[in-house]
Amino acid sequence: MPLLKVFYEDWQMECCGTPFSVGDEVAWKLVAYGAAARRENAGYGAEAWVENHGGPDRPTTGRVHAVALVHEEYRFRRADPLPPGKGKGKSKGEGDGKGNGAGVVIQGTGRGLEAVPGTVTPEPADNCPRWFGEVDLGTVEGLRRVRRTCGALVTLDAPDTGHVLRPDGIGRPPASDGTGSPSAPDGIGEARPPPLKSPRGAARRSRAGPDTLPAKPRDRS
Repeated sequence: MPLLKVFYEDWQMECCGTPFSVGDEVAWKLVAYGAAARRENAGYGAEAWVENHGGPDRPTTGRVHAVALVHEEYRFRRADPLPPGKGKGKSKGEGDGKGNGAGVVIQGTGRGLEAVPGTVTPEPADNCPRWFGEVDLGTVEGLRRVRRTCGALVTLDAPDTGHVLRPDGIGRPPASDGTGSPSAPDGIGEARPPPLKSPRGAARRSRAGPDTLPAKPRDRS
């Protein structure tokens, strides 16, 4: 049975996924990694990722052969706190009671995580959890650093991968024998273009022609 490497991203699982274990039969909507995939990760060696918010019309069914949790280190610079008295956005009724507020400031909490090259470590596991965490590694070279579990790299026994969506192009590439017959590389299918919808009345115009006038009756005299 063919084996397919699939990456299950942490946020996809935490949002609306179902935990699974080695040996479970699963049915996932899969999208193949490609030039137009535009994912934040490269799949960590996977051929496709699980897409719970779209993807192909039909899922790919298979049995989980192996699971590896993917860990990676990230660095970021923590925002410096504002000095006292520098706040803006004062609210009436706060502070001295005369409309001069105490300087309440709302700051963004985004950390701007940047992956640290060479820190990816897979951890063999018996199952994939619903929730993923991170470990604070302190400060390294002046930047804060954390070790995050980014998702699960799954080896899937999938007998039929014809429903895996390919985002890197529409239509099947020519066969390797040069005949031009449709063939899918590595057994992975691809996206098919949706049927074209004609504007209302276009079908009628195409049969008669856009400027066609009604035919005149023949003169039989």
